[in-house]
Amino acid sequence: MGAMEFEKIQVGDDLPSFTKEISQEKINRYADASGDYNPLHIDPEFAQKTMFQGTIGHGLMTLAYLSEMMTRYLGEGWISGGNMEVTFLAPTRPGKSYTTKGKVVDKREEAGARLVECEVWCEDAEGNKVVSGKTVGKVL
Repeated sequence: MGAMEFEKIQVGDDLPSFTKEISQEKINRYADASGDYNPLHIDPEFAQKTMFQGTIGHGLMTLAYLSEMMTRYLGEGWISGGNMEVTFLAPTRPGKSYTTKGKVVDKREEAGARLVECEVWCEDAEGNKVVSGKTVGKVL
């Protein structure tokens, strides 16, 4: 797990993005891991009758992808002191791919810590954001 050097980080830098496909199997495994068995996530027959017209991924699963992106960027600095604030904009759906993206918007030293603030989001294949927010992480 690599980490960026504070001196090399520049405002405007892109974060390392990646794409993941959501499947019903992944959603079911996340339900097992989290204990969240809401039928909206795991019961296609139930979910078809809702406003979503099908199952949707857990919001926290999408946040895990954003956290993975930050871990790839900041390494232990994210794990030991990262903070994320997001807004959910649209559901994720099985059979579709989503890409994590981000950009450095500030870097600063504060109370002896070297911090990087980033705008982060996850978008579908058409470029529609499904979650958007900001992170602040330490650079060790």
